[in-house]
Amino acid sequence: MGNTWTTRAETGAEIAAVRAINLAAFPTPAEADLVDTLRADPTAWIDGLSLVAVDEADRPVGHALLTRCHIDAVPALCLAPCAVRPEHQRSGAGAAAVRAALAAARSAGEHHVVVLGHPAYYPRFGFTRASAHGIGLTVDVPDEALMALSLDDGHPLPGGTVRYAAPFGI
Repeated sequence: MGNTWTTRAETGAEIAAVRAINLAAFPTPAEADLVDTLRADPTAWIDGLSLVAVDEADRPVGHALLTRCHIDAVPALCLAPCAVRPEHQRSGAGAAAVRAALAAARSAGEHHVVVLGHPAYYPRFGFTRASAHGIGLTVDVPDEALMALSLDDGHPLPGGTVRYAAPFGI
């Protein structure tokens, strides 16, 4: 399949497939459980912002999730988790799912996204250090791991403290 992936919002029939992707991609079930808990949280879950990358048989192999968070009082989105089945890692499936999720958020009129993740991976999507925008957390994390992105030039990133949805426990 190379670097060309089909992406789309997950369907209700793919909840188990998304769970399987997260179970396969991570060493513990914590991320899969987090997705399930976020899915059940009406203050966090936003229909259409759980995106999958599918293989040529239309089977989900990659997943990127955006859920509601806030930067102080300003609504924002949290990108997490992002996962790819091990046999498809480093194939572009994860990047395709992330790009699709960000595009879906933009289309939905969202303005800001934060991610706590690998500092060598997420800048390719436009994320920069959150601290450069006055954005922080209530817990200690490596400065370079907390990143933020404005989805449009008309809405610069606000400063403040990120408040994740309750299932994140932060």
